[in-house]
Amino acid sequence: MTTATKKAAKARTAKTPTPPAADSHDLIRVHGARVNNLKDVSIELPKRRLTVFTGVSGSGKSSLVFSTIAAESQRLINETYSTFVQGFMPTQARPEVDVLEGLTTAIIVDQQRMGSDPRSTVGTATDANAMLRILFSRIGKPHIGSPQAFSFNVASISGAGAVKIERAGKSVRERRSFSITGGMCPRCEGRGSVSDIDLTQLYDDSKSLAEGAFTIPGWKSDSFWTVRVYAESGFVDPNKPIRKYTKKEMNDFLYKEPVKVKVDGVNLTYEGLIPKIQKSFLSKDREAMQPHIRAFVDRAVTFTTCPDCEGTRLTEAARSSKIKKLSIADACAMQISDLAEWVRGLKEPSVQPLLDALGHTLDSFVEIGLGYLSLERPSGTLSGGEAQRVKMIRHLGSALTDVTYVFDEPTIGLHPHDIQRMNDLLLQLRDKGNTVLVVEHKPETIAIADHVVDLGPGAGSAGGMICFEGSVEELRTSGTVTGRHFDDRAQLKDEVRKAKGTLAIRGANKHNLRDVDVDIPLGVLCVVTGVAGSGKSSLIHGSIPADEGVISVDQTPIRGSRRSNPATYTGLLEPIRKAFAKANGVKPALFSSNSEGACPNCNGAGVIYTDLGIMAGMETTCEVCEGKRFLAEVLDYKLGGRDISEVLAMSVTEAEEFLGTGEARIPAAHAILERLVDVGLGYLTIGQPLTTLSGGERQRLKLATHMADKGGVYVLDEPTTGLHLADVENLLGLLDRLVESGKSVIVIEHHQAVMAHADWIIDLGPGAGHDGGTIVFEGTPAELVADRSTLTGQHLAEYVGA
Repeated sequence: MTTATKKAAKARTAKTPTPPAADSHDLIRVHGARVNNLKDVSIELPKRRLTVFTGVSGSGKSSLVFSTIAAESQRLINETYSTFVQGFMPTQARPEVDVLEGLTTAIIVDQQRMGSDPRSTVGTATDANAMLRILFSRIGKPHIGSPQAFSFNVASISGAGAVKIERAGKSVRERRSFSITGGMCPRCEGRGSVSDIDLTQLYDDSKSLAEGAFTIPGWKSDSFWTVRVYAESGFVDPNKPIRKYTKKEMNDFLYKEPVKVKVDGVNLTYEGLIPKIQKSFLSKDREAMQPHIRAFVDRAVTFTTCPDCEGTRLTEAARSSKIKKLSIADACAMQISDLAEWVRGLKEPSVQPLLDALGHTLDSFVEIGLGYLSLERPSGTLSGGEAQRVKMIRHLGSALTDVTYVFDEPTIGLHPHDIQRMNDLLLQLRDKGNTVLVVEHKPETIAIADHVVDLGPGAGSAGGMICFEGSVEELRTSGTVTGRHFDDRAQLKDEVRKAKGTLAIRGANKHNLRDVDVDIPLGVLCVVTGVAGSGKSSLIHGSIPADEGVISVDQTPIRGSRRSNPATYTGLLEPIRKAFAKANGVKPALFSSNSEGACPNCNGAGVIYTDLGIMAGMETTCEVCEGKRFLAEVLDYKLGGRDISEVLAMSVTEAEEFLGTGEARIPAAHAILERLVDVGLGYLTIGQPLTTLSGGERQRLKLATHMADKGGVYVLDEPTTGLHLADVENLLGLLDRLVESGKSVIVIEHHQAVMAHADWIIDLGPGAGHDGGTIVFEGTPAELVADRSTLTGQHLAEYVGA
């Protein structure tokens, strides 16, 4: 080869260098995913791009994004820890998928409500409180102690005593003492409220314990831990009516300190009824209780602001230390946007890094649209959308790149005005070199995607396939359900229904409301709207009397284990079991997989779970019942030619047809199934575990259950949560049918399609927090669009193309 040829070859090589092998990993590859309803899904997702997953509710979006991609990423990260550490971590099974390649660290920001512990607040959940405590312990005047002296989760403790020390071969006794200065208010134990118990709701004092005096849910006469420990303790006479107890007996019965007693040879702890109720019921968050327990607590207990700490949760000493005339309690009670300003005004070189970090956290709240909250707000009272955005805060200023962020409908609870801000945050995360995967239904967020994946075509067993992947423009012309509905816009109604009366609210001042007077029209579809934090929920949930005529369907998620299913949750199983029992002349309990009819090998679960310690547990189908969950002899009993396992394997639509006619006709069950079809859940299997339902499906299941309640006024809190554009149309039809049947429907909603469809709109604002709390408009949607004086009016006008 000549010198010239060599030079030319070198030049060619220089022009087309071989890219480093590391640069070839720019895709996340999924092959053969079969989690839940996914049908051998294979897909390649671009890294460092914003990918939006859409499709009707229940089509398999969360199964692909959360249960497959994010779950495997987290499982692989957990495996990098030592087996000792893994023993303390939740074990995760490998998702049902053939190949998963190109995964990066996944950070999941979902809609799970934040811990609802009574002492958990916005401040404790985001580390803002921790930084404030350090700040006050360093520069607060007077100085009262370390950061824990400002913590309402730390009680003040002191103690003294003798200790034995081995020194130079001799035992020496020395006196030692210790003290911990905490910030917890001793009266309310850091909860901010104290409880007063109505004794008439705990027992019937005209009866003796032997006659069943207790009226507390779950306290059965044969229970060791509850009734028998009182009846057989020896402190009270079990055969004497409670009202005839002596003063000492009454004191022992209600207030006695814990002591050991023997009942039937078993050592048990006896304590007074009041402290026992406080520990077993009042230490739990009210929202996390089962409905019948919550109803008991509401009847038996009244909560009032703690008189000692005035609701601040802190000791007097913690409240006495101040910076610029402000105590830590005052700082936590301030609106976060105002607190950020106050922190910026502090000039103290000795704690400047701390002030910078605290200022950044508080500014993140404002940036994400939560500046209207306060740090003392209990975390259990946040909506799903607010909780998700609070979780986002710790990621906004993160220096991490090449991370996969996974979001579950980040626009939930956001007014159209706030959605643009959320879109900017998602793009900001992507532009830092991260992969952003978003499950979303709102067209405004789908529109900013670099890549769109549409799952479907239907929901449940009719979904689980990739119908489309590509750009937003290609989606519009794709012909899929999402593509066809992408540019759908609900039109303003030509005629609105006239009110048949009004529900008057006068002087509403809960949270940020400013003595609001409003007349809510009845007999129509009334939509209450306004930017996030403007006071909508405070006005409706806080001011409408919760009497028998008002049915409230809020955002609290339905809770259910693997053993719960739509049949048990809606009460559908009860009439079915009774019909099977009557047709076969046996007990109804045989037709419950949680009772006598359960397969003894798997206890009615249908699967055998094998715990493998630090390895992920294994679930295998029960060989005895073959996953049917019932005893073989129970399956010999038929109704209309079907056994109980075959009925539970039917879809709602099939079951509605089967139980509506012929020998298997059960009117009570048929009515429940009709409601499930009404809310668009006809495709669900009535026996599938609640744990497999999507957020939108759970919301509608809850709505279907409440449709049976007797009442004239329905209050719905964001019923479009988790609903696809096509499902929103069905929801509007359902709301219309409720109104036409003579009900009044009040909806708290941000979705413009629901606003456009309303008969009457009440708009709160103009801003959030102390910038809101007033009525800025009330009238018909057409008047709101024509007026355009509010943010809602401007966005609605743009939406309907006016």
